[in-house]
Amino acid sequence: MGKKIYVGNLSYSCDDQYLADIFGEFGTVESARIVMDRDSGRSKGFGFVEMSSDEEASAAIEKLNGTDQQGRNINVSEAKPMAPRENRGGGFGGGGNRGGGNRGGGFGGGRPRY
Repeated sequence: MGKKIYVGNLSYSCDDQYLADIFGEFGTVESARIVMDRDSGRSKGFGFVEMSSDEEASAAIEKLNGTDQQGRNINVSEAKPMAPRENRGGGFGGGGNRGGGNRGGGFGGGRPRY
């Protein structure tokens, strides 16, 4: 398995195919994905590329980091493992305040204030 690469400071008009094309000059691209905002559907300005070998990935990182792509100097580095997400209180009982006053959180809500 190859190395996963982080690509930042991308133009918002950049798409998956463009990313695959620029990294394809350095070897076989297993996957290329721009991260999109869930609500707006717009690019978040960064993405990830997976190359088929560590040597190809290293060459791509070395040659592409800091280069101008679509008017922006991109940041290219080895991707770091994703940190575990903290519990933000969603789901059952939530804990979030949805405009109903101070209800407390968790399952069942807690005692209302009178």
